[in-house]
Amino acid sequence: MTTITLLDGGMGQELVARSGDDPTPLWATRVMIDHPGMVRDIHADYFSAGATVATTNTYAIHHDRLERFGLDPMFHALHLRALAEAHEARAAHGSGRIAGSLGPLVASYRPDLTQPVAEAAPKYAEIAALMAPHVDLILCETMASVEMAMGAAKGAQAAGKPVWLSVTVDDHDGSKLRSGEQVSDLARVTDAHPVAAVLANCSVPEAMGDALSALKSLGLPFGAYANGFTHISGNFLKDAPTVKELTHRHDLSPGKYVDFAMGWIAQGATIVGGCCEVGPAHIRALAQALRQAGHQIA
Repeated sequence: MTTITLLDGGMGQELVARSGDDPTPLWATRVMIDHPGMVRDIHADYFSAGATVATTNTYAIHHDRLERFGLDPMFHALHLRALAEAHEARAAHGSGRIAGSLGPLVASYRPDLTQPVAEAAPKYAEIAALMAPHVDLILCETMASVEMAMGAAKGAQAAGKPVWLSVTVDDHDGSKLRSGEQVSDLARVTDAHPVAAVLANCSVPEAMGDALSALKSLGLPFGAYANGFTHISGNFLKDAPTVKELTHRHDLSPGKYVDFAMGWIAQGATIVGGCCEVGPAHIRALAQALRQAGHQIA
């Protein structure tokens, strides 16, 4: 059948659930200070469930976010701690790849806050170069506009590693980015910078079919990893939000998520996994379904 790369699931929501701490605008970054080892344990659970890629807990470690809380002096240390916890889990498991996560600057789901490529690319490049010796690939996640994707893809080249570019799409029309631009407009990015795979993430699973149809037109390996939120609320789009503003859906069982993901594979996707609110149980069920269908997980 097909060789499938099985990504892990969400990290931030798992950390919120396991730590019992009230979420802050720093999302999962603060947890590495207050609960050392918890990130490693979540990576380990995903590897045990069948994932072949650990996505580092570096999504929100940006100067602009840390500065708000006086934590910018820990910029390098936090990246290295996140990378170490992924490595510790992989070493215990004995196999797997590590994807260095590059999240949006300033805030998620905010195309209105997109920085010009000339400003954004060096910021991404700093992180990509820092992660380069410790990762197998760079995963630019949750890019909400073409220009945002361009800045991340350009900066990510500093790692000298394969770059996977993932975008977040409109929950009601997956053929569009959250900026309103067409997903197919990402051709401008993939024509300008080497990109090894294109994906859609952190949108409802119902939107991914249309997103994948558009991504397929780019002629690269493609895939999806959806979230388990009902929608991205207006309150979350305000400055310095927390995940308290988002509502998880109660109907997205592991079995239902598997049905969505197998549909993506039927469309030609070769990279699947989960994002926020999609946990180890979902990934375990997906791994079982892939094997039962005759696919190879690699």
